[in-house]
Amino acid sequence: MAERVCVGAIAGAFGVRGEVRLKSFTSQPNDIAEYSPLWTEDGKRSFTVRLTRPVTGGLGARLSGVESREAAEALRGVTLWADRARLPVLPDDEFYHADLIGLSVYDTGGVLLGKVRAIYDHGAGDILEIFGAGRKQTLLLPFTKEAVPTVDLTAGRIIADPPGEDE
Repeated sequence: MAERVCVGAIAGAFGVRGEVRLKSFTSQPNDIAEYSPLWTEDGKRSFTVRLTRPVTGGLGARLSGVESREAAEALRGVTLWADRARLPVLPDDEFYHADLIGLSVYDTGGVLLGKVRAIYDHGAGDILEIFGAGRKQTLLLPFTKEAVPTVDLTAGRIIADPPGEDE
């Protein structure tokens, strides 16, 4: 498991005094500030975060060390990462997306289907994108108990029962 987890991204500047528009990837968007300091992906910069107000497309926030619109705009697209130790412990049947990406996925017969390449949430539940050598296209798998009965983070694998595979 990674030492840090991506919890948000900077969508651009907001206002003229260094405020940023922040996109939160946490289940409760305002919780992102509780995980400060947040780091850039390369770990070279860290910021304390103070939320200021809701804004269109995210949250208004002040980041430590960002004092001008130009400095805020220069951070557009930067992802923000929290130390895993600052994040809440999840129940046994919930997972951080970062922990699932890269896991090997096997069907119930033990055949390797590929690895989790990405996870999407379009509002109706998470979808795992699985890609592997020899696959002509990616497999999109609903992340439900029926389609994914077992996630074993310790062993680094997922057991899947893709819908329509046994028909």
